[in-house]
Amino acid sequence: MDIKHLALHIKANEKSIDGDRLVIYGGSYGGFAVLSAMTEHPGLWKAGVDIVGISNFVTFLENTAPWRRALRESEYGSLENDLEVLKMISPIHKIDNIAAPLFIIQGDNDERVPLSESVQMYEMLKEKGLEVELMRFADEGHGLAKLENRIKAYTRVVEWLKEIV
Repeated sequence: MDIKHLALHIKANEKSIDGDRLVIYGGSYGGFAVLSAMTEHPGLWKAGVDIVGISNFVTFLENTAPWRRALRESEYGSLENDLEVLKMISPIHKIDNIAAPLFIIQGDNDERVPLSESVQMYEMLKEKGLEVELMRFADEGHGLAKLENRIKAYTRVVEWLKEIV
């Protein structure tokens, strides 16, 4: 709700910002926030950029390394006790609401948010004919640590945004 109200405030009050061209951008939990905002409040965004975000809490927990799963379940809930809530809060189950293009960045070796989270979001959006781009890095984990990869990814994001926005 905070993201929605910030976007609405900008649209109504910030004359130096074009409120019809808002882009939501975030990584990790912020990546989940991007996906969530795009599914919960689709009319607010011109585009979104998701970096290593969780798209489905069920598959996230199923595919998270066993040594991390207990820690994540203490934060988000367990598959055994909270399955319906985990499904309800997962953006993948509201993908039909997405109305703006999405750019996804993911490291193939991410131990925090498995690659499958980005791949399934990308494939489902492609299947539905929505505009989506996935940029994967075989030599990265959770986020982009290498300068060369950051330059490549963020340059492409800017080019993509110029095309979209």
